Amino acid sequence: MTTTNTPTLDRVAGPADLRGMSDQELSTLANELRAEVISAVSQTGGHLGSSLGVVELSVAIHSVFDTPRDKLVWDVGHQCYPHKILTGRRSKMPTLRQGGGISGFTKRSESEYDPFGAAHSSTSISAALGFTIGRDMGLPTGDAVAVIGDGSIGAGMAYEALNNAGSEGRRLFVILNDNEMSIAPPVGAMSTYLSSLSDLSKVGPFGGLVAMAEGMEKFAPKPVRDGARRARELVTGLESRGTFFEELGFDYIGPIDGHDMGQLLSVLRGAKARSTGPVLIHCCTVKGKGYAPAEGSADKYHGVSKFDVGTGVQAKAKANAPSYTGVFGDALTQAAAEDSSIVAVTAAMPSGTGVDRMAKRFPNRVFDVGMAEQHGVTFAAGMAASGLKPFCAIYSTFLQRGYDQVVHDVALQGLPVRFAIDRAGLVGADGATHAGAFDIGYLGALPGMVVMAAADEAELVHMVTTAVAHDSGPIAFRYPRGNGTGITLPERGEVLEIGKGRMIREGSGEVALLSLGTLLGDCEAAATILGAQDIDVTLADARFAKPLDLELIARLVQGHKALITVEQGAMGGFGAMVLQAMAREGLLDLGCKVRTMCLPDRFIDQASPAEMYREAGLDTSGIVTEVCRVLGRDPKVVDFHAVRR
Repeated sequence: MTTTNTPTLDRVAGPADLRGMSDQELSTLANELRAEVISAVSQTGGHLGSSLGVVELSVAIHSVFDTPRDKLVWDVGHQCYPHKILTGRRSKMPTLRQGGGISGFTKRSESEYDPFGAAHSSTSISAALGFTIGRDMGLPTGDAVAVIGDGSIGAGMAYEALNNAGSEGRRLFVILNDNEMSIAPPVGAMSTYLSSLSDLSKVGPFGGLVAMAEGMEKFAPKPVRDGARRARELVTGLESRGTFFEELGFDYIGPIDGHDMGQLLSVLRGAKARSTGPVLIHCCTVKGKGYAPAEGSADKYHGVSKFDVGTGVQAKAKANAPSYTGVFGDALTQAAAEDSSIVAVTAAMPSGTGVDRMAKRFPNRVFDVGMAEQHGVTFAAGMAASGLKPFCAIYSTFLQRGYDQVVHDVALQGLPVRFAIDRAGLVGADGATHAGAFDIGYLGALPGMVVMAAADEAELVHMVTTAVAHDSGPIAFRYPRGNGTGITLPERGEVLEIGKGRMIREGSGEVALLSLGTLLGDCEAAATILGAQDIDVTLADARFAKPLDLELIARLVQGHKALITVEQGAMGGFGAMVLQAMAREGLLDLGCKVRTMCLPDRFIDQASPAEMYREAGLDTSGIVTEVCRVLGRDPKVVDFHAVRR
């Protein structure tokens, strides 16, 4: 028999153990689970605030639904840490977001309790509807439950899924986790609408009873429901009409308190027992709930580094150089101060992209469109067509979501939208889902697109200035996550000549490295090591992936035995474009050996960026090894890290 001194969480090996607990035990479990999440993330860093906001919801869902037979689909996955602990991964939490450890998001290959991987927003309802169709076609799966936040539900894909699910009319559960907070506070009409729904539960002296009454009347016969609504009109003075979700074909339950275990269990049990069609359950939660430093923080501790549990103070990495994001934000703000036609667009990431710096000085010229990259790109295109100079600042991995708009609404029309592409290359703890691996290839394929990559933070300043001056079509510049090299920043940026690279060091003609982006530092370190082995290296910075500097490429080919391109992108990117240009110009016929170094043809799991690039063979050691291989030489053993420092 279990003693009362045994922590409830210690009795949980999996969700099945929750289903034999009393409601009071589940409440106790939630308290212990919250403390466990705080303790775990304090040691690893990660997405804390969103996970704390769904502790009770995670317990309630797993206790009511028969996971993993019932499919629980988390949107984005920032909030999945309590879910991971409850589904047999508690002992692995110290490895969260670490090399060789568990992912910070849901991941199909990691657990049967993760039926659908996530990391980008607004996918959960679509996936859950897919599972629903599978169930109704006889496959061995149960109910599908999608948990989506108030920020994610404002994106176009979520609307499309709601519309489709309402039309299908199949039994499906959508839980709206409404904390009035994504990474930044949600924006847009949907956010305002959800806030108004939440406020209805607070009207008059009956306060918290209204939500419960509205929820439970859904399970009553139609005459009773109609009577209840008429009665509520008389009491509140509010016209009774269907919610937006009801108009789409959903039964709407809520709003309910997402931290009240009694309400959660009652509503979930009732919905599961009685629902025959699609149901949306509106839960109001608090991001960072139960941890004062998170609740009091502006971003609710959305993403944190390691921290002290007692004080909430986060460990900060020592930095001798500004971040690339900060350099971009400052350069853009300076440019905006000199040119009133400059505007900025962000998709729910003002601080993440650095445009919050411009917003502090010019709030009426910075536009946060929410989690809606497709709209953001076309919105920027419209502003460009009007004569403004829009900077569309979106992470590389998220710009993928608006690719059709980049093609059709920007490139095809030759509109001068400036794309500031943060988080280019491998990004570390967020892993493969957030890798900025593909933008060189997918942008370089577009006619009229100019694609730049900054080798350091000074080059980034020049590229912002170049983008301001470029009015003849779309232009993009990419830069990585993290801090720069510490190079002195120019007081003013220079306008670079479009399609012209620069020579960094001249060698004797044995081998040339043509670098694109911030691996230039590794190339310089490799050149130093190789020089000590009597291999003299020529090094050039391409600056532009498109248009290519054909004159520079021809010079490198004609003067060297071997040419190696180096980039922080996937196959089909810069190196492929160089090879294609060389074939077109006949430069492959001159006897120079040509090799390309890019990311391998596979996704690379989370680790530190340095570890990820080492695994990819794109660090100083990898470059030295490749040069020696091409030249038929054996590399000597060297302390690569000492040279790189």
